[in-house]
Amino acid sequence: MKDQQQINDAIRDREVRLVSETGEQLGIVSAAKALQMAEAQNLDLVKIAPNAKPPVCKIMDYGKFRFEQSRREKEARKNQKTVEQKEIRLSVGIDTHDLETKVRHALKFLEDGHKVKVSIRFRGREMAHTNLANTTMADFAAACVESASVERAAKLEGRQMLMFLAPKNKQA
Repeated sequence: MKDQQQINDAIRDREVRLVSETGEQLGIVSAAKALQMAEAQNLDLVKIAPNAKPPVCKIMDYGKFRFEQSRREKEARKNQKTVEQKEIRLSVGIDTHDLETKVRHALKFLEDGHKVKVSIRFRGREMAHTNLANTTMADFAAACVESASVERAAKLEGRQMLMFLAPKNKQA
């Protein structure tokens, strides 16, 4: 980890601003004296603000601090909602019933809260018929207008056309 704190003997500064375990300011003392005070309480000296002049060190139980910090990070990850992106692939000459089936799949993904990437890959001479792909994409977006908003309109990128749909926010 990059933001690893310096503790005990790793602190090489001459003077430090010392803070007690309870948060009380103990003033500016030498690093050796601060380390002695921490060891007298069977605790660790941890540098918490290395860029301050002089650096700020706190007397604390470092093992307990790391445990609580990892528990907070784990809790934050648990409450985080990840949005997945699902892909629907169409073809230039897709029939209406097949398009309806793909729309139903997309609506299910959107209902579950996922973003949907709709793509049409052009093969061979299909590149000459990008206008057909535009109408297909427009039909797809029109069919999903109730539960989705177009995040990025259909755009030709190389040999494929892409469009992104995002679920609309339901407000109760």
